[in-house]
Amino acid sequence: MVDITPMVAQGVQIIHGYGDGKFRIGEVSHTGPVIVRPENTQPWDVDIEAALAELNLDSLGPVLEAENRFDILLIGTGTKQVFLPPAKRRQIREKGPVAEVMDTGAACRTFNLLLAEGRRVAAALLPVE
Repeated sequence: MVDITPMVAQGVQIIHGYGDGKFRIGEVSHTGPVIVRPENTQPWDVDIEAALAELNLDSLGPVLEAENRFDILLIGTGTKQVFLPPAKRRQIREKGPVAEVMDTGAACRTFNLLLAEGRRVAAALLPVE
């Protein structure tokens, strides 16, 4: 597991590691896709194989409808970066955040960096085997 721990404000959970189909977030291990916000992590109920093809407002509902709003939504696409069609990016933007799509490792590191900068960020992450 790759350790990517930055310095962040107290009470904010960060992503400590990822790999082998798991994430270590705030010292808790999570298996499978997750939605991560500074204050909590929850399972992301998506089919890993179909998640990117079916990525839409419904599949992102748990993060887009969260009580605490954020400015940036990082979408981790597993081992390879997959581009999100402009129409889907616009749909997400209409709900509030700017969507940034990247491989899961980059999304985890970027999440921690943005938290360290005090930015309002959330992440929807597919696991890396």
